[in-house]
Amino acid sequence: MSLHADAVATLTAMPASALRERFLTHLIRHPDGLSRTCGPDHITASTLVLSADHSQVLLTLHAKARQWFQFGGHCEPEDQTLSGAALREALEESGLEHLRLLPLPIHLDEHAVPFCAAGPDTHHLDVRFLALAPADVRLQSSPQVSPESLDVRWWPINDVPGDESISALIDAALATVSHQA
Repeated sequence: MSLHADAVATLTAMPASALRERFLTHLIRHPDGLSRTCGPDHITASTLVLSADHSQVLLTLHAKARQWFQFGGHCEPEDQTLSGAALREALEESGLEHLRLLPLPIHLDEHAVPFCAAGPDTHHLDVRFLALAPADVRLQSSPQVSPESLDVRWWPINDVPGDESISALIDAALATVSHQA
Protein backbone atom coordinates (compact mmCIF):
# COMPACT_ATOMS: atom_id res chain seq x y z
CA MET A 1 0.00 0.00 0.00
CA SER A 2 1.32 3.48 -0.84
CA LEU A 3 1.61 6.27 1.71
CA HIS A 4 -1.21 8.08 -0.11
CA ALA A 5 -3.50 5.02 0.12
CA ASP A 6 -2.57 4.54 3.78
CA ALA A 7 -3.40 8.19 4.54
CA VAL A 8 -6.81 7.85 2.85
CA ALA A 9 -7.51 4.63 4.80
CA THR A 10 -6.31 6.18 8.08
CA LEU A 11 -8.49 9.25 7.68
CA THR A 12 -11.48 7.19 6.54
CA ALA A 13 -11.22 5.15 9.77
CA MET A 14 -11.68 8.31 11.85
CA PRO A 15 -15.10 9.62 12.89
CA ALA A 16 -16.65 11.89 10.31
CA SER A 17 -15.95 15.61 10.70
CA ALA A 18 -15.57 18.67 8.51
CA LEU A 19 -11.78 18.54 8.89
CA ARG A 20 -11.64 14.86 8.01
CA GLU A 21 -13.61 15.57 4.83
CA ARG A 22 -11.31 18.53 4.05
CA PHE A 23 -8.22 16.30 4.40
CA LEU A 24 -9.75 13.49 2.31
CA THR A 25 -10.83 15.92 -0.41
CA HIS A 26 -7.30 17.31 -0.49
CA LEU A 27 -5.85 13.83 -0.99
CA ILE A 28 -8.38 12.99 -3.71
CA ARG A 29 -7.50 16.17 -5.60
CA HIS A 30 -3.74 15.95 -5.03
CA PRO A 31 -1.91 12.65 -5.57
CA ASP A 32 1.13 14.49 -4.15
CA GLY A 33 -0.93 15.81 -1.19
CA LEU A 34 1.50 14.37 1.40
CA SER A 35 4.56 16.01 -0.14
CA ARG A 36 6.05 19.19 1.28
CA THR A 37 6.13 20.54 -2.30
CA CYS A 38 2.34 20.29 -2.70
CA GLY A 39 1.00 23.79 -2.37
CA PRO A 40 -0.52 25.67 -0.98
CA ASP A 41 -1.53 22.85 1.41
CA HIS A 42 -0.17 19.43 2.34
CA ILE A 43 -0.72 16.69 4.89
CA THR A 44 1.70 16.50 7.83
CA ALA A 45 1.92 14.02 10.71
CA SER A 46 2.56 14.73 14.37
CA THR A 47 2.64 13.03 17.75
CA LEU A 48 1.80 14.20 21.24
CA VAL A 49 3.95 12.31 23.75
CA LEU A 50 2.19 11.62 27.04
CA SER A 51 3.91 10.27 30.14
CA ALA A 52 2.99 6.73 31.16
CA ASP A 53 1.01 8.04 34.14
CA HIS A 54 -0.75 10.64 31.92
CA SER A 55 0.39 13.52 34.14
CA GLN A 56 2.82 15.23 31.74
CA VAL A 57 3.34 15.93 28.04
CA LEU A 58 6.62 16.31 26.20
CA LEU A 59 6.72 19.34 23.91
CA THR A 60 9.29 20.93 21.64
CA LEU A 61 10.05 24.64 21.30
CA HIS A 62 10.04 24.90 17.50
CA ALA A 63 13.06 26.82 16.22
CA LYS A 64 11.31 28.62 13.35
CA ALA A 65 7.92 29.27 14.96
CA ARG A 66 9.36 29.89 18.46
CA GLN A 67 6.31 28.20 19.98
CA TRP A 68 5.77 25.01 21.96
CA PHE A 69 4.30 22.18 19.88
CA GLN A 70 3.93 18.42 19.75
CA PHE A 71 6.54 16.63 17.62
CA GLY A 72 5.86 16.40 13.93
CA GLY A 73 6.48 17.51 10.41
CA HIS A 74 6.49 16.58 6.78
CA CYS A 75 6.14 13.09 5.42
CA GLU A 76 9.34 11.80 3.81
CA PRO A 77 9.72 9.60 0.72
CA GLU A 78 10.74 6.61 2.88
CA ASP A 79 7.59 6.81 5.03
CA GLN A 80 5.20 3.96 4.28
CA THR A 81 2.37 4.96 6.64
CA LEU A 82 1.06 8.14 8.18
CA SER A 83 1.45 6.67 11.66
CA GLY A 84 5.02 5.69 10.79
CA ALA A 85 5.78 9.28 9.74
CA ALA A 86 4.33 10.57 13.01
CA LEU A 87 6.35 8.09 15.07
CA ARG A 88 9.54 8.82 13.12
CA GLU A 89 9.16 12.53 13.83
CA ALA A 90 8.56 11.91 17.54
CA LEU A 91 11.58 9.61 17.88
CA GLU A 92 13.88 11.95 15.91
CA GLU A 93 12.82 15.12 17.69
CA SER A 94 12.52 13.80 21.25
CA GLY A 95 15.40 11.36 21.47
CA LEU A 96 13.13 8.98 23.39
CA GLU A 97 13.05 5.32 22.48
CA HIS A 98 10.29 2.75 22.69
CA LEU A 99 7.34 5.12 22.40
CA ARG A 100 4.02 3.27 22.07
CA LEU A 101 2.08 4.96 19.29
CA LEU A 102 -1.67 4.45 19.27
CA PRO A 103 -2.68 3.23 15.79
CA LEU A 104 -5.36 5.79 14.92
CA PRO A 105 -5.07 9.59 14.93
CA ILE A 106 -6.71 11.35 17.84
CA HIS A 107 -7.02 14.86 16.38
CA LEU A 108 -6.87 16.85 13.14
CA ASP A 109 -5.78 20.46 12.73
CA GLU A 110 -5.35 22.87 9.85
CA HIS A 111 -3.03 25.80 10.43
CA ALA A 112 -1.16 28.40 8.41
CA VAL A 113 2.61 27.95 8.16
CA PRO A 114 4.12 31.09 6.58
CA PHE A 115 7.70 29.77 6.90
CA CYS A 116 7.06 26.50 5.02
CA ALA A 117 9.09 25.88 1.85
CA ALA A 118 5.87 25.51 -0.19
CA GLY A 119 5.26 29.25 0.18
CA PRO A 120 3.88 31.89 2.55
CA ASP A 121 0.23 30.88 2.03
CA THR A 122 0.83 27.26 3.01
CA HIS A 123 -1.43 25.34 5.37
CA HIS A 124 -0.43 22.16 7.14
CA LEU A 125 -3.24 19.64 7.31
CA ASP A 126 -1.91 17.96 10.43
CA VAL A 127 -2.92 14.40 11.35
CA ARG A 128 -2.16 14.04 15.05
CA PHE A 129 -1.36 10.82 16.88
CA LEU A 130 -0.74 9.97 20.52
CA ALA A 131 2.29 8.13 21.90
CA LEU A 132 2.81 6.93 25.43
CA ALA A 133 6.29 7.15 26.93
CA PRO A 134 7.68 4.07 28.68
CA ALA A 135 7.05 3.96 32.42
CA ASP A 136 10.80 4.09 33.15
CA VAL A 137 11.34 7.46 31.43
CA ARG A 138 12.75 9.97 33.91
CA LEU A 139 10.47 12.99 33.57
CA GLN A 140 12.94 15.23 35.37
CA SER A 141 15.74 14.51 32.91
CA SER A 142 16.48 16.72 29.93
CA PRO A 143 15.38 15.08 26.69
CA GLN A 144 17.41 15.40 23.51
CA VAL A 145 17.02 18.65 21.56
CA SER A 146 17.04 18.19 17.77
CA PRO A 147 18.35 20.77 15.28
CA GLU A 148 14.71 21.72 14.57
CA SER A 149 14.13 22.72 18.20
CA LEU A 150 15.33 25.25 20.71
CA ASP A 151 14.23 23.16 23.69
CA VAL A 152 12.37 19.96 24.58
CA ARG A 153 10.66 19.75 27.94
CA TRP A 154 8.14 17.79 30.00
CA TRP A 155 5.17 19.91 31.11
CA PRO A 156 2.56 19.14 33.76
CA ILE A 157 -0.68 18.35 31.94
CA ASN A 158 -2.45 21.32 33.57
CA ASP A 159 0.35 23.83 32.93
CA VAL A 160 1.13 23.49 29.23
CA PRO A 161 2.19 26.52 27.17
CA GLY A 162 0.66 27.07 23.79
CA ASP A 163 -2.56 27.97 22.09
CA GLU A 164 -6.01 26.41 21.90
CA SER A 165 -4.76 23.89 19.33
CA ILE A 166 -2.42 22.31 21.90
CA SER A 167 -5.20 22.38 24.50
CA ALA A 168 -7.59 20.63 22.11
CA LEU A 169 -4.93 18.02 21.32
CA ILE A 170 -4.30 17.36 25.02
CA ASP A 171 -8.05 17.08 25.65
CA ALA A 172 -8.28 14.53 22.83
CA ALA A 173 -5.32 12.60 24.29
CA LEU A 174 -6.84 12.47 27.76
CA ALA A 175 -10.21 11.38 26.36
CA THR A 176 -8.46 8.64 24.39
CA VAL A 177 -6.53 7.24 27.35
CA SER A 178 -9.58 7.42 29.62
CA HIS A 179 -11.52 5.26 27.11
CA GLN A 180 -8.69 2.72 27.14
CA ALA A 181 -8.60 2.42 30.92
